[in-house]
Amino acid sequence: MQTRLSLLLGSLSAALVAFALTSPRVVAADKVDPVADAKAFRNYFFQKFPDVKHEDFVNGPYSMNADMKRQWQEKEEFPPYEFALDAGKEMFATPFKNGKTYADCFPNGGIGVRQNYPYFDEKEGKVVTLELALNRCREANGEQPYSYVKDEMASLTAYMAFTSRGKPMDVRIPDDPRALAAFENGKRYFYTRRGQLNFSCASCHVQSPGERIRAEILAPALGILNAMPIYRSEWSGMGTISRRFVTCNSQTRAVPLEPQSDEYRDVEYFLSYVANGLPISGPGARP
Repeated sequence: MQTRLSLLLGSLSAALVAFALTSPRVVAADKVDPVADAKAFRNYFFQKFPDVKHEDFVNGPYSMNADMKRQWQEKEEFPPYEFALDAGKEMFATPFKNGKTYADCFPNGGIGVRQNYPYFDEKEGKVVTLELALNRCREANGEQPYSYVKDEMASLTAYMAFTSRGKPMDVRIPDDPRALAAFENGKRYFYTRRGQLNFSCASCHVQSPGERIRAEILAPALGILNAMPIYRSEWSGMGTISRRFVTCNSQTRAVPLEPQSDEYRDVEYFLSYVANGLPISGPGARP
């Protein structure tokens, strides 16, 4: 009888552990401390790379390699994202069929607000990214939404990022257990290994920034979204934050999620919050 009871308790314990590991939105929100997490996250990079100026982390691999940085600075005289910037500016100012524009959907007419996205919508109880807000603006005005990984969305976010250049990232986490849960879920997604290569986001961008994978120098996670959207030579074009997340999953041979899924929105929330205080540098350019 005692043996059967032990087996039963053992099975129950295993089931509880399995449930905890496979229930992505169940967190002990009262133990979440974003302020302490962000401080530890930033200090890790500051101590690991003491020669890198703090604000330079937003320049990704160029902050890790002097030769690459010099070449990039020369390219910035005629940046490859310039065509997207011009297109985004024109799209932003062009009225919808009902006569309204994107400016009608955003604080300050959408100018200089990139640093405040994503934000936690307390009415909805979820994270709202800039890409999502732009498509909601389109739909509210009778327009079809854009693809989250194609040129139109990249051009719009490029223009909005440009109007915020130099402003410090300023993402807020309200005193709401759902916001804390979103932050914690984003953090967990960032550190969870997945795919055939068994890599997490942190495997490349926390453990190995500055090192090479083939010809690519890995960027630090700190400030990695401040430069978005970006022009990538390997894409021969612009890419959104959504496209970058999907690509990262594919590169580790994991199954990508749907763009703007809750998990991707939460990991964007986590990465943006820990970069608070660092300047917006988007749109960016990468090899």
